[in-house]
Amino acid sequence: MRIKSKIWSLPIISAAIFCIGLAVSVLFSVAALNSIKATEEVDYPVLDKSKQISTEVTALVDSFKEAVAEGDKKRLEQSTGQAEKVRQSLDKLSKVPGQAELAKRLQKEFEDYVGPAQKVARQMLGVETGDAQSLIPKMQDGLKVLETDLAKVNQEAQLQFTRGIAESNQGVHKVLMTVIAVALIVVVASFAIAFVVIRAIWHELGGEPEYALDIARSVADGNLTMQISVAGNAPHSLLGALKEMQHKLQEMMTGIKNSAHLINTASAEIASGNADLSNRTESQASSLEETASSMETLTETVRQNAENSVQANRLAQNATSIALRGGEVVNEVVNTMGGINDSSKKIVDIIGVIDGIAFQTNILALNAAVEAARAGEQGRGFAVVASEVRSLAQRSASAAKEIKTLINDSVEKVGRGTQLVDQAGKTMSEVVSSVERVTTIMSEITNASQEQSRGIAEVSQAVNQMDEMTQQNSALVEQAAAAAESLEEQTMALNRLLSVFKLDNR
Repeated sequence: MRIKSKIWSLPIISAAIFCIGLAVSVLFSVAALNSIKATEEVDYPVLDKSKQISTEVTALVDSFKEAVAEGDKKRLEQSTGQAEKVRQSLDKLSKVPGQAELAKRLQKEFEDYVGPAQKVARQMLGVETGDAQSLIPKMQDGLKVLETDLAKVNQEAQLQFTRGIAESNQGVHKVLMTVIAVALIVVVASFAIAFVVIRAIWHELGGEPEYALDIARSVADGNLTMQISVAGNAPHSLLGALKEMQHKLQEMMTGIKNSAHLINTASAEIASGNADLSNRTESQASSLEETASSMETLTETVRQNAENSVQANRLAQNATSIALRGGEVVNEVVNTMGGINDSSKKIVDIIGVIDGIAFQTNILALNAAVEAARAGEQGRGFAVVASEVRSLAQRSASAAKEIKTLINDSVEKVGRGTQLVDQAGKTMSEVVSSVERVTTIMSEITNASQEQSRGIAEVSQAVNQMDEMTQQNSALVEQAAAAAESLEEQTMALNRLLSVFKLDNR
């Protein structure tokens, strides 16, 4: 039940008890009023009229006696008026509620007396003639019956009047007692209900409302350290709920403060880590830029090497053609020895070029292997290609040396061309074979150089992509650093807001 209903129950129940008592009092009051009304309208009029009739009858009897004793005829006429008064009184008695039969009986008894009495008086006074002595017994019997009945009526009327007064007093007493009892019941019930209602409200509040108001204001001001005392140890009361609310708010705000502190610390560490990562990313980007520049230089060198290899291949193919033609015109060797000598010198020069190209290719392959080792995992394939190119360059150098040796031998033996013309064919065959080998090697060198150029181009492209990704990472790191700083600022603002709350040091 709500407090409002409990408060309203006090006057409502008191009013209900009062209405019930009032209804009982009204019932007793109505009964008392009816008794008083009956006494007023019936009992008292009957008693009054009966006494009046008795007095008038006595006066009439005395009037008859005095008129006869004094012989006063005027007095006899006056008795007639008195008899009429008695009749009027009996008539009034008949109009009293419930007394018509009594009045009728008394009227009959009165007429049974007054008729003979008047005749006896008139006869004794000589107003009428007749035997008065014969009517006297009838007159006396009628008077006796009338007086006896009147005495009985007076006695009963007196008893009824007394009873009516007693009943009226009793009714008034009952009304008074009822009013007093109702008042006492209302007072006792009001106190009892007030006690129950106040106790219930106190149990629901758990203390004074002003105390609860002070607690609410304290919590509203952020003070969660106030000790709340609950009357009667009622956990389900208002103060009990406020105490539980304060406890939970304190735990929640303590947790929020601790979390905010941890977030602040973590955001500071994140900001510091992002700053370090930004510096490292910038350093990595710078290194990648240098690597990209070196790869461009290496790419240009390899491209030139590939072009030189193509030229060397063409020269080797030309040498092969010459060697073939030399084999075909071996019979003209003697006549063209001078030309052979010149051609041999040219071949020596070409072999020198080939040797130089092989040496340069070897150096470039060595540098490419070093750069591939620096490139790490991404340069592993390039390292294999560089190793193969170096191997081919070494083989080319070795072949060039062999060709140079053969050419030198050929030059030295030009003077003996005639004697060695038979051997010239064999030597030219060997030259053709060697030149073919050189051509094959140069083709392989050319292909390897082209593959090397493509591989280095791919490595350069990968390095450029790494450079772009590193720059993007650097931008993302800067954004993360800005976000971490913003988070730290928001955490500090949250701590400032939480500083409003006063918590126990727990």
